[in-house]
Formats: sequence, structure tokens, C-alpha cells
Amino acid sequence: MKTTKKYAKAGVDIDAGDAASSLAGKYAATTFAGRNGMIGSPVKLPGGFAGAMDFGKFLIVTGDDGTGTKMEVAERMQKFDTIGSDLLAMVSDDAICLGAEVISITNTLDCRKVDKKIIGELLKSLAAACKKEKILISGGEIAEVGKAVNGLVWNATAIGIVAKDKIIDGSKIKAGDAVIALRETGLRSNGFSLARYILRKRFGESWHQQTFKGKTWGELLLTPSQVYHSAILSLVGRYGEKSQVNVKGIAHITGGGVEGNLPRIFREKKFGAALPNLWLPTPWMEELIKLGRVTLAEAREVWNLGNGMLIVVAPEDVEKTIKLLAKAKVAARLAGEINTSGKITF
Repeated sequence: MKTTKKYAKAGVDIDAGDAASSLAGKYAATTFAGRNGMIGSPVKLPGGFAGAMDFGKFLIVTGDDGTGTKMEVAERMQKFDTIGSDLLAMVSDDAICLGAEVISITNTLDCRKVDKKIIGELLKSLAAACKKEKILISGGEIAEVGKAVNGLVWNATAIGIVAKDKIIDGSKIKAGDAVIALRETGLRSNGFSLARYILRKRFGESWHQQTFKGKTWGELLLTPSQVYHSAILSLVGRYGEKSQVNVKGIAHITGGGVEGNLPRIFREKKFGAALPNLWLPTPWMEELIKLGRVTLAEAREVWNLGNGMLIVVAPEDVEKTIKLLAKAKVAARLAGEINTSGKITF
């Protein structure tokens, strides 16, 4: 992956981020040997969206993420009633990539100064999202850190469980398998530095108040993330339940887009995918790309462009998968298929 020109101008260096992540992974791996043969020994999942630990008949899955600079938009708009969905989506939808049912999350909120009203709205929105997904909030921390932050910084850790024989690790994917795309109408919590850079350059500091087809840009960017966790559990089953569909792989389309995330579930480097039927970006996403004169290649690297998750199943399971997802109120479509090209094409 290469740092996009526009994203670099917005202050984000993808290459440096990837290098830092690689370094973090290297040091994390040095801790694995200390628990080998013990309860909670590490399970190596190259490219996985979350970490896993062995607890005998089942694995405990954990993952951490946050809302990033989407929170800056919420602060500008003074609107905090949906961002809890964004936080939950980032961690629960990483865990579900392994087939794990998320049991609980904890969260940490760093702020310059505690504002009871704002924090109340944030936690209320998170509680509402968690109740819908049958996930409990088991703990958290609110820290007043003064000038250490410029605004609110909100992160969470998810804890999930999956039976060993139901782990989804991409090992069963083969050429000819179908790729199903799950619809997303917002940017989730990715690429907001670029979005804000484009809008600020075009409209100035009042960018969030400018409108596109009857809605302000602030409202559009705060489109809440679709949480796919429960919908995918309707396919693979909660802990102790049988699977309804043999799901072979799941990719959460966050930073890096489709090209950066789908290959993470391939165990065979020769695998690629032809995806001519992905969901199209919403009109406001297309307008954002146009305003910023962002190339399609750059846009695909930074944003999901209407595709929040990709699921790999056998061709004979496509119809059933789409019907079950529709029943769970998630729009899905056949996007393409796995091949042996080693590339992702559109």
C-alpha cells in the first residue's frame, strides 16, 4: 500500500502507520511464548482482524479500536447521539470476522475537560447500540487529560467467544467462491482526516454547515455506522448455536478499503477477486470525491465507498445468505468471486 497524495496532504501517512503497526505486531509476538501451554495461550491468525486466545473448547477473541477524527465532526455539530454505533461497529465488526459473538466491551474516553452532558449523550448512544446487539458494557474509564488531547478521544475493546470448530480463518476459501458485499451508507470511522481536509479547503471553517441535497456536510459525515455483528451471527450462529451458512471468510472494510482488507483473509497468496458488482458510493460520497479531485484509486484506498463488509461463501449459499441478511435488515448483494489472479479487480 502507498500513501495517497491527498491523504498525505490531510496529514495522514499510511506508510508510516503500516510500519508502526508492523512494529507493534512484532513486539506483541514476543509475548506469546510466555503463555504457551497455559490457559489463554495465543492463537496465531496472520492478517486477522482481532486477536484470539485458546480456552480449551473455545477461543476468546479481543480487539481494540476507536472513532478517530469522526469525533471532531461530532464536536463541531454538537451532536453525539449516534457516535456510540460507530464505536461499537469498529470493534464488534472486527471480532465477528472470526465468527466470534461479542459478549462485552469496555471503553476509554479521554477529554480536556469533563462535560457531563456530552459524556452522557455518548454513553447513552453506546448503551443503545450495545443493547440492540446483546452486548454488555462491562467497564470503562473517563480521563480528564488537559492539553494532552485537542478534543474527545474515544476507544473501546471488545471481548468475544467462538467455538474452536466454528472459527472463521479463511483457510477454506477456494477459487470460484462467491463474495457478498454488505451495504454501508456512511464512512464508518475511517478517512475523516481526508474528508475534513477536502471540505475545509472548499468551504472554509464553516464547512460542516454547508449543504448537499438538503443536508449539511456535518450531518452527512455523521451518518452512523451499520453494525453488522448480529446480522452475521444470524448466518454463523451465536455461541452454542448451529451455523445456518458455511461462511468461509469475512473482511471488515475499514481503513485501506476493499483492496487493503479483503486480502487479509486469504491464506493463499495466489488468491485474488473480481468484484464488478460492489455497491456504489452514495451520491454524497461521490460529491466528496469530486470536490477533492480524488482519484478513484485513492478513494478506494481510504474509504469503503458503500461496502462495509465482504463475506465469502460457496456459490450455492449466495441466495440463502442474502435472504438471511435481509431478514436481519442488512442489504447485501453478490459482488463477484474469488480467483487465483493474486489481485483485486473491479
